[in-house]
Amino acid sequence: MTAETQVGPLARPRRPLPRGTLAVAVGAFLLTLAALLPLYVHDRVALIPATTEFSAAMVDEEAGYLDTSRWAWVEGVELRRVTRVDATAHGSDWSAWEMVVDTSLPDRMIDHSSRRVIVDRETGRAVNCCGEHVNGDRAVRQAGLVYHWPAGAPEGDHPFYDAEVRSAPLVEFDDWEEVAGLRTGRYIQTVSATQVPDSARPVPAALFSAGAEGTVTATRWLEATRTFWVEPVTGVVVNATEQREETLRPRDGQGEVPLLSAELALEAPRVAANAERARVRSVLLRSLDSWAPSVLGPLGGLAVLVGLVRAWRGRDTASPAGDGAPEPDGTGGTGGDGAVPEDAGEAAPRDAGAVPEDPRKDVPAEP
Repeated sequence: MTAETQVGPLARPRRPLPRGTLAVAVGAFLLTLAALLPLYVHDRVALIPATTEFSAAMVDEEAGYLDTSRWAWVEGVELRRVTRVDATAHGSDWSAWEMVVDTSLPDRMIDHSSRRVIVDRETGRAVNCCGEHVNGDRAVRQAGLVYHWPAGAPEGDHPFYDAEVRSAPLVEFDDWEEVAGLRTGRYIQTVSATQVPDSARPVPAALFSAGAEGTVTATRWLEATRTFWVEPVTGVVVNATEQREETLRPRDGQGEVPLLSAELALEAPRVAANAERARVRSVLLRSLDSWAPSVLGPLGGLAVLVGLVRAWRGRDTASPAGDGAPEPDGTGGTGGDGAVPEDAGEAAPRDAGAVPEDPRKDVPAEP
């Protein structure tokens, strides 16, 4: 039994790829990547994170407030206003934010509010859906920006929702300014004196009229000027301040008394953290949008061109058929028509398994 019958037919050698194939394939991949990065990958990376958890504290160390335990004005106290956000994914393009805002003094809390809002991760704006509320009021319809600006937002004005007055006054672009080493757009929102919904409460009538007795119903009014510094590529709010004035006004009468006066600003560690996050994301988004495609595109085109040139040269240097190269039917070029030379049999080795003939077989018998 021969080796061929034992292990099967011998495998034919693998046919090599035409010259230039690998270069063309690499070039096509690079060109495809150069198109996908700015058209798809950039837009997905630029979305506001679906799941996140953070807090931002604004502080005024010299605030003034009305101490309602003895109805006296107090100045020079530290006031902290902390916003906490716990966001979870809500579908592929939305995020559900649970937001809590606490305003406190060193010894006690003076205000608390909560809200649920569905955020469009692309635009940064509120979506009226899925159990949104402000302090339990589910009839509220929130609109406008919630916290972040959208990535690559233009310089123009944007509505920004204020949950206290339940409206979305515009934040207006003011100018460009450098903050923590970043070029940021400065936006200003002005909230004119507005009554805070559901804020009615009984207060001493003497607050508004000296010598008056009893109580009157008063409501809280808010007037604020907020400033935001926004990194334009990422939409990250790097810094923010708020000048805040709150007053009490009698529902049926004239006059007002100050309730709170503060100039709040984000704490320095939070500003530094926001700036670093904006810096890293800005480099990433710029790379995906312009830097990487501007490099990968020319490289891909060059690789395709090199591959095509190599393929063309390979055709020119290929040996023509009939010059001694084996024909497709396996016959060599020496025999012309494939005939075996006459002496080919003499040169062939004897079969190892053949039995030699008896040399006496052909000798004639003796008479």
